[in-house]
Amino acid sequence: MIEHLHPRIIENKDWATALFVLTFAVVAITKSAYETRFTEFSKLIFSDKYAKIYRDNSHMKSSFTVGLFFVQVISFAFFIQLTMNTFGHASKTDWVLFIQIATFLLYFILAKYLIEKIVATSFNIDDFVELFNLQKVTYRTYIGVLILPINAILFYYDNIPTIVPLAIIGISLCISLYSYFISIKTYQNVIIGKLFYFILYLCALEIAPYYFLYYWITKGSA
Repeated sequence: MIEHLHPRIIENKDWATALFVLTFAVVAITKSAYETRFTEFSKLIFSDKYAKIYRDNSHMKSSFTVGLFFVQVISFAFFIQLTMNTFGHASKTDWVLFIQIATFLLYFILAKYLIEKIVATSFNIDDFVELFNLQKVTYRTYIGVLILPINAILFYYDNIPTIVPLAIIGISLCISLYSYFISIKTYQNVIIGKLFYFILYLCALEIAPYYFLYYWITKGSA
């Protein structure tokens, strides 16, 4: 009796391995080049010292920020794809989907930043929004670097419990809310002086985009 042999389909994970190696290398190089700054950055969740020291707008375009911004986009793209895989909406080894997610994230962040600049100019709150953006970028980057090693572990681990991505999302939201609290506390004098514009800014550019993004994702997955 001749048995029918079926070729075993092996998922290609080489592209992910290369990206993980590259992103970890960027983190290592950044840590080596900015040792003191990176040390303070790593303590961000426990202390606001980093936010107070590096609050100048010039730090937004530094190689430290740009390098870790790349890590942030890659890390969030991996996490989104792993979460979709966990809930049965995608394959975690689909590199085409990863490129689509990473590209969408990049355009979303940059487009939101440009719109914020335009709105800030209209409301005459340019300086405050620049500082506020720097705070947001700092904490968002911190979350991205924090979940990078978790992404690497989860990518090579099958049957991820659904509680894992949900817990990571919950912790990330807590850190984001904490960052808003720190920002409001730091710039409370400026906010009080332009409270109406600040509320409009929050509703239009901090709440609405993420609400519509959530609605679009959940409706597309239904």
